[in-house]
Amino acid sequence: MLPEGFISTLSASLGTAVADRFRQAMEQPGPASVRLHPFKPLSSPDPVLEDAVPVAWSPFGRILKRRPVFTLDPLFHAGAYYVQDSSAMFPVALFRRLAGTLDVPADRPVRVLDLCAAPGGKTTDLAATLRQLYGDRFLLVANEVMRSRAAVLSDNVAIWGDPNVTVTSVDPKAFAALEGFFDVVVADVPCSGEGMFRKDPRAVAEWSEDTVRLCASRQRRILADMWPSLRSGGLLIYSTCTFAQAENDDNVSWVAETLGGEVIRPACDDEGVLGTACGYLLVPGLVPGEGQYAAAVRKGEGPAPSRAPAASLEKLHPLRQGVRKGTWKGKDFVPDPDWALSLSYERGSFPEWELDRQTALHFLHRDVLVLPDAPRGFVLMTFHGLPLGFVKNVGSRCNNLHPQGRRILMDINDCI
Repeated sequence: MLPEGFISTLSASLGTAVADRFRQAMEQPGPASVRLHPFKPLSSPDPVLEDAVPVAWSPFGRILKRRPVFTLDPLFHAGAYYVQDSSAMFPVALFRRLAGTLDVPADRPVRVLDLCAAPGGKTTDLAATLRQLYGDRFLLVANEVMRSRAAVLSDNVAIWGDPNVTVTSVDPKAFAALEGFFDVVVADVPCSGEGMFRKDPRAVAEWSEDTVRLCASRQRRILADMWPSLRSGGLLIYSTCTFAQAENDDNVSWVAETLGGEVIRPACDDEGVLGTACGYLLVPGLVPGEGQYAAAVRKGEGPAPSRAPAASLEKLHPLRQGVRKGTWKGKDFVPDPDWALSLSYERGSFPEWELDRQTALHFLHRDVLVLPDAPRGFVLMTFHGLPLGFVKNVGSRCNNLHPQGRRILMDINDCI
């Protein structure tokens, strides 16, 4: 049951008709959606995508007709797509509409900070978007303050495979030392979680007006802490998965008026997306998905900051930066599992062996494989032409190099 205080607030701000449609949507299961990796094309169709329909605001987004068990699709583990709510794709769509307004010197990469990045949906969306717009000329820093969530973020970044993404785990105030460093900051800040009501009953149980006020205050602290790191003329993309005005428009107005900037609202004619005073609101019942708020602010002009060198990132002690190809162990060069998934991997560096679905799942389960016809030594395992990882084939068996922390944990024998 939805909190009465929430429904009253939603009705007052958006009208009873929208509130009623929201109620009705909450009684139905939410749709499953994915975002395709444009730089990991498939050699054959993935059954998961059968009859999928496009997400209106994302060229990579697809809404699925049915919810599969993603764990049992090897292409999910290859990074061919990322499972993400369709509404959550809107903030990066807003960035795409404004990217052409950035004025970045040609002698350096575009610098972007994903401030509250776990589990990695917006990070991977940003990585694909930046690579499409700027080629290899970008740096994306994905930060998550909670170490346990940062580890998940790091794994998802590794699977997505873009080498231009750096993962950090620091408090937002640490970025103040990188004065004027970033051209864009995407801040999908922690919120009261009204957009999680259908997916997480705890979000309903924990909601209160006091929680909304507490979240709004915390969001302002986060924004103020990171604000010095955004250069003059740079873009802030602010988003939440809540519908509360205190956490949305009110905070965006506060940023513009107190920290110094201009609210920007590019044209948006996507069906069901509501315009607000400062941004855009996606509400279940009007759009597929769980809901999202997004807005953009251009930072005002100020004193020219000192030029922060890229090496300054080392002070943040990155958890992941670039891609390591491997390590020498005696006379053997042992390839790193993440290199196989990286866009920087040069095909042909090792012999390749295409797996069927059953064998691919056994590889991802970290089972011992026997591939008598495969080449000896280190071999790249592929599925539908996409790399999954390495084995060392010694003839009688293959030593599985798939990371222990990413192995499929469920019993796959009854599923294949």
